[in-house]
Amino acid sequence: MARVYNFSAGPSMLPEAVLQRAAAEMLDYNGSGQSVMEMSHRSKVYEEIINGCEALLREVMQIPDNYKVLFLQGGASSQFAMLPLNLMNGSGKADFVITGQWANKAYQEASRYGEANVIASSKDKTFSYIPKLDPATFTKDADYFHICMNNTIYGTVYHELPDTGDVPLVADISSCILSEPIDVSRFGVLYAGAQKNMAPAGMTVVIIREDLIGKARDITPTMFNYQIHADNGSMYNTPPCYTIYMAKLVLEWLKNEIGGLENMKAINEKKAGLLYDFLDNSKMFRGTVVAEDRSLMNVPFVTGNEELDALFVKEAAAAGFVNLKGHRSVGGMRASIYNAMPVEGVEKLVAFMKAFEEAHS
Repeated sequence: MARVYNFSAGPSMLPEAVLQRAAAEMLDYNGSGQSVMEMSHRSKVYEEIINGCEALLREVMQIPDNYKVLFLQGGASSQFAMLPLNLMNGSGKADFVITGQWANKAYQEASRYGEANVIASSKDKTFSYIPKLDPATFTKDADYFHICMNNTIYGTVYHELPDTGDVPLVADISSCILSEPIDVSRFGVLYAGAQKNMAPAGMTVVIIREDLIGKARDITPTMFNYQIHADNGSMYNTPPCYTIYMAKLVLEWLKNEIGGLENMKAINEKKAGLLYDFLDNSKMFRGTVVAEDRSLMNVPFVTGNEELDALFVKEAAAAGFVNLKGHRSVGGMRASIYNAMPVEGVEKLVAFMKAFEEAHS
């Protein structure tokens, strides 16, 4: 069977070159006579893999030396608790901007550990925009200020970061990591699940400024303490070995085949532009996000007719465009066009949408 174009929000498609390399190395990695899936995480050969992955991530993202890179488990959702347990220990306060389901879950979890303040929310319009922020409303002595950079379900993204002054800015970048350059020095903590742009599911990357480590409250479980993982090089327990290996291959692809994050951004802008241009001119389909806050990664759209939406998803899947159904909380459709989605995939999707519109208008 021919490979389909997979528009899933995650786990998402991976670069074919990466899958081919992984397949070639499945039974024998680098002459070791074993698969990465089988080898000890304490072995010299695996040590080279995890250290190489970190070095590549630091290079590609230009991560400053005063930041630690942690390869953890538990998904980005575990960070909703790890952050307040490790950071919310000064004033016991933190600020949140609610731009969707994941931002809200981070807020709700933090509310269990201290005073979580909602600075702004876009819930009033089904999270279809990024709210304008007034720094005068920020909590001056907050321990951190949390945002979800790219909102996977709703298709919005921050194009301008809030100025939080001395308060560490914390961002969930699960669905936009590695999609374009990011100034890591603007943040206290960045965290991301791997299963959208980095690797298969199973790993969460945390990039944390060193001065924010070592402040965990006494009740923090050992596995939720950033200090433990930083001191042990993400090797306190068995890490997600194979996912880290796959992330290393993706980073090599980004560096050597794509040419870095500036080039990746240009490709992503081209893909998103093709789809948004069609939606803006279609008489059947329309995007659901205000133009100024549109994501490059996740593009939700509707016809305005639920039966027509369902028919489109069904016919698209039959034509090889899969996982276009929107999130259950919002309905409609959503095309997630992460790094590994080729330009050709978006071009063919737009051509299919044009044909569908002509056939059903």
